[in-house]
Amino acid sequence: MEIALLLVVLAVSVLVVTALAERADLPAPLVLIVVGVAASYVPGVPDVRLEAEVVLLGLLPPLLYATAIQTSLVDFNANRRSILLLSVGLVIFTAAGVAVVVHALIPDIEWAAAFAIGAVVAPPDAVAATAVGRRIGLPRRITTILEGESLLNDATALVALRTAIAAGGLAASSHDEVTVTSVALDFVVAAGGGVAVGLLLYVVVAHVRKRLDDPLIDTAISLVVPFAAYVVAEEIHASGVIAVVVAGLLLGHRAPVLQSAQSRIAERMNWRTIAFVLENAVFLLIGLQAETLFSDVDTRMLSGARIALVCGLTLVAVIVLRLVWVFPARFLLVRPGVDPEIRRRPPLAYTFLLGWAGMRGVVTLAAAFVIPEETEYREVLLLIAFTVVAGTLIIQGLTLPMLARRLEVPSPDPMDDALARATLLQQASKAGFRYLKETDVDDVHGVGALIKQRIEQRNFAAWERLGTTADEETPSEVYSRIRLAMIEAERERVLEIRSQGTTPSVVVAEVLAMLDVEESLLDSATQDRAELRTSSVRRPGEECEHLEASPVVETHTDGTCPSCVAIGHRWVALRQCVECGHVGCCDSSPDRHATAHFHDTGHAVMQSAEPGEDWRWCYVHHLTA
Repeated sequence: MEIALLLVVLAVSVLVVTALAERADLPAPLVLIVVGVAASYVPGVPDVRLEAEVVLLGLLPPLLYATAIQTSLVDFNANRRSILLLSVGLVIFTAAGVAVVVHALIPDIEWAAAFAIGAVVAPPDAVAATAVGRRIGLPRRITTILEGESLLNDATALVALRTAIAAGGLAASSHDEVTVTSVALDFVVAAGGGVAVGLLLYVVVAHVRKRLDDPLIDTAISLVVPFAAYVVAEEIHASGVIAVVVAGLLLGHRAPVLQSAQSRIAERMNWRTIAFVLENAVFLLIGLQAETLFSDVDTRMLSGARIALVCGLTLVAVIVLRLVWVFPARFLLVRPGVDPEIRRRPPLAYTFLLGWAGMRGVVTLAAAFVIPEETEYREVLLLIAFTVVAGTLIIQGLTLPMLARRLEVPSPDPMDDALARATLLQQASKAGFRYLKETDVDDVHGVGALIKQRIEQRNFAAWERLGTTADEETPSEVYSRIRLAMIEAERERVLEIRSQGTTPSVVVAEVLAMLDVEESLLDSATQDRAELRTSSVRRPGEECEHLEASPVVETHTDGTCPSCVAIGHRWVALRQCVECGHVGCCDSSPDRHATAHFHDTGHAVMQSAEPGEDWRWCYVHHLTA
């Protein structure tokens, strides 16, 4: 009962602190750590001791899986060289460097123990890096590399830790001789076995999902996958981390083919909720270790000043070693190509931010507890791990936003995303209409016209997000506002009928669910439009001879659509023909004069005539630039 009460208090504390931090516009992870440290010294708060098994089996698999299924396999593959250099090479480099520092400061410590703590503090944490990175809007390439690195580096660190324990005979069961060959073989077996287990689990789950129609069963399977992958891999002495990551990456990548839409929605929401609770709980748990770790240190073995020096210099070493690694790796090994977001090679600022965003997390603390209890200076090693975790989260986490601003690193551009979204939807619609045209459908009820109308409404809503200068609502925003109010009135009436008890509860639940789905799909883009007003970066479209032959031209317009003015109609946004300069209204307007101009003249490219916009659209290929 006490454990259950503690878990409830922990969950409530996480939710309250996170909500208050977001309202105060403070990074929730850092606030949770500070609250945890303060709470650990409050009388009556029970001692919270993280057991390695609880973290490695209870927290790590779901956190890794939640990140993996949302990670783009395409982006992961495109940055695989950088990811592998960080997740394998940097972990080993950091572990060795920290071992040298710790051994120099504590000469009596065994080299195996020094290398063990080096392996413990080597891997940055996916939760910490992405939580801060996404909040401040780091470039997607940096976020992708950080996520990929953090998905795999735990495996390297845990193998290195296990090797150090065996090499030094730190554990009672460690009797085997450790050589370079045995270490390399151990790593190959762990990695290869993890990949094999992940692939096998993917094949099994994919086979089952193709035959499932029930979202509840599908979601239940999803909850089992990370734990099954981890346990099976560890049972055969392979890497459970790699098994979870491989299974998650593949299942997430293939979800649109394997799962129904309802299953995908349910899985996405469930894992977002699980990740939210676990991620924030992790930071609070880190803080709650403070009092216990400090009280366990025996100052008779080392003076307080020496312990503080060891912890402080290890923290410095962890930060510096990462920076020392990333710059040579960029120039000698990675040599990154052109970034599609900025249309040039990533600047050195990207590399510096990648090196600075090396925050450690709960895996480091959990791995520290794996060090056997009989290891000399174990309490000091645990304190080193805590110092590195708390120090990197506070120092790097607090300064990362400032550095990103000082270095003028661009965050993902909302205008760029809106333009890509509209273009992609237009391409999808083109394929759908082609299917409708090529398929012999007996359309006696005029369903084809209704389908076309609904698809056009969806596309218009996407294009209207680019209308950033209009002072009045777009048609889609007016529709969303009115329809949301109608749905609220409809829901109130359904609830009145439910209270009368005359309609079966199952029917009432189905109708309420229908209203919920429609409400969730309405496109309320007010906040998006506010963000788009500050955007300026453009991303080139696919190859198109019309766009290549039609450069951006100077816009000449008085802010009106002449054709609409002539007939007394209103327009939404303006487009200008790059060939003849004709100005017409977009397809979200009732008369679609820009499209009419293309059909009349064959001039393929129209340019946005809205202030501050210079993107162009090809009517032939449905592409933007």
